[in-house]
Amino acid sequence: MEKRAVFATDWKNSRGRYFDEAPSATRTPFQRDRDRIIHTTAFRRLKQKTQVFVAHEGDHYRTRLTHSLEVAQIARSIARTLGLDEDLAEALALAHDLGHPPFGHAGEDQLEACMQDYDGFDHNAQTLRIVTKLEERYPVFDGLNLTWEMLEGLVKHNGPVLAPDTPLSSLPAAFRDFAQIEDLELESFAGPEAQVAALADDIAYNNHDIDDGIAAGLFSPDDFAEIPIVGEVFRQVREDHPALEDKRVVYEAVRRLIGLWINDLTAETERRVKKHQPKSAADVRALDEPLVGFSDELNERQSALRAFLHEKMYKHYKVNRMRSQAKRILKQLFEIFTAEPDTLPPPWRWDALQADEIRRARIVCDYIAGMTDNFAIEEHRRLFSLESMN
Repeated sequence: MEKRAVFATDWKNSRGRYFDEAPSATRTPFQRDRDRIIHTTAFRRLKQKTQVFVAHEGDHYRTRLTHSLEVAQIARSIARTLGLDEDLAEALALAHDLGHPPFGHAGEDQLEACMQDYDGFDHNAQTLRIVTKLEERYPVFDGLNLTWEMLEGLVKHNGPVLAPDTPLSSLPAAFRDFAQIEDLELESFAGPEAQVAALADDIAYNNHDIDDGIAAGLFSPDDFAEIPIVGEVFRQVREDHPALEDKRVVYEAVRRLIGLWINDLTAETERRVKKHQPKSAADVRALDEPLVGFSDELNERQSALRAFLHEKMYKHYKVNRMRSQAKRILKQLFEIFTAEPDTLPPPWRWDALQADEIRRARIVCDYIAGMTDNFAIEEHRRLFSLESMN
């Protein structure tokens, strides 16, 4: 049995669920949370929600689902090394992208623009809405009735959300509303497992965007020659395996890069543990800096990779064309559904017809945010293409 850190979240001392439920005879509360996430409609829809490329562009690019699985694997590995609760880290990793709309960041940007006058759109807030309200699976409550530790981790995985210059009134509506129901201690850091899940996300998307970008022909391994860490690893792989085909060179380089990121994170976190000596997860939350993190050296060196990916991938004209098309689709869907709510399918239609302007916009936003890429494209075709009338 792996050694458990004294500052790990202890499932036996979980703060529980908002609605009381009998404990499971076979699973810890965090294992139960993980299973509830996996069985949601929102989780299944991630298979056709993309990050950079639209789903129909190819079968081999990452989707939100495959990305979430990869993040969960990395989070479990880190949690095991640090002696944390693996099940909680995995559950948070699997759930972290539930609130993303179709078409990746382009879809989020467009929904945020559409909702500018209606309390806005934020994918983290949408995740909270999904797990506390929109998933309707259980007979006596809406949402999934997740543990306090899960909800806290989903809301605060990137750090405190309340500060003197960030009052509650400035937060997304879902955060403000839920604060009236349950105190997630928004002014403090999240527990250690949530911090692990957040940085596992960074490790996954940084390195897997390298793989997807090369596969899409947006750049080649040679383009990384001057990029710190990445260029060095590609050169080392070629030296170790001079006859290796390019595809396997990329796979091996990405594998090594993920290992480098994980090793740096665990070493830096262990350094911070020695510095702060937390005795509980509560101590971790009370620190004035995250307990889990990368070294200053890695943060400085990886900034060049992020700048490279931003310029060569996220701003590539092919990606920009997809972004432009995706934004038009969602903008037009939002406009027609808010102006003509009787074009919505039930039960969305009944709710929207009876709602005021602000509530109707949120209903339409929830409907669109839940769409997969392919469903959004098809829904747009049904509403705007004359061919669909034949």
